[in-house]
Amino acid sequence: MTTGVGTDWQSWQESWDRQQEWYMPDREGRFRIMLDMVEACVGPEPRVLDLACGTGSITARLLARFPNATSTGVDLDPALLTIARGTFEGDERVSFVTADLKDPRWTTGLPYDSYDAVLTATALHWLRNEPLAALYGQLAELVRYGGVFMNADHMIDDTTPRINAIERTRSQSRMEQAQKNGALDWAEWWQLAAQDPVLAAPTARRFEIYGDHADGDMPSPAWHARVLREKGFGEARAVWCSPSDTLLLALK
Repeated sequence: MTTGVGTDWQSWQESWDRQQEWYMPDREGRFRIMLDMVEACVGPEPRVLDLACGTGSITARLLARFPNATSTGVDLDPALLTIARGTFEGDERVSFVTADLKDPRWTTGLPYDSYDAVLTATALHWLRNEPLAALYGQLAELVRYGGVFMNADHMIDDTTPRINAIERTRSQSRMEQAQKNGALDWAEWWQLAAQDPVLAAPTARRFEIYGDHADGDMPSPAWHARVLREKGFGEARAVWCSPSDTLLLALK
């Protein structure tokens, strides 16, 4: 994919981060714990699969902390991959693969047969339970023995409906105040991307692929842990949580 000469990719990265933080103000804390656990489990020079990588948010933080790490970013979104490829162009530690995670053959395009860590954030909640469980089975085959999979995402515990309602109200109030202070939401960010001369075409393709897709089933952390164990991981449990999000770690 050709990237635009002179495009300020870092500004697009920062804009994406601010938009994501509108929804998740503790996003950076989530990433910090994720990388803490990577180092504790597989060391400071990991081979990482950045799953549903988007603009490469995990890869950027991974390489800032672990300069000898390598990362393979996988995504289907042509606009976000344009930003990712532009950001990391010329960095031999990083490669990107365009793939649909619902395609059972998506792993055939990867440059490696196994990874020390597979990391993903705020992405897999788009999937329904059945394709997500199938994906977890594929990841169990990709992660080496002793390696880890970590998923930081919205995981809803339906056994606590009153707590869930309180959190939705609290979150909505905070987001409304942030928007009054100039924060962009998801739709507004994509409107800006569609107006950019470099991102306009891949953004149009992105909406052809996804449309206005809705959230998946967003099962509980207990569901994720159980299915990951059933699919081949030895242990799985939450290692961090906020009122709305969970970082779940599975050890091979």
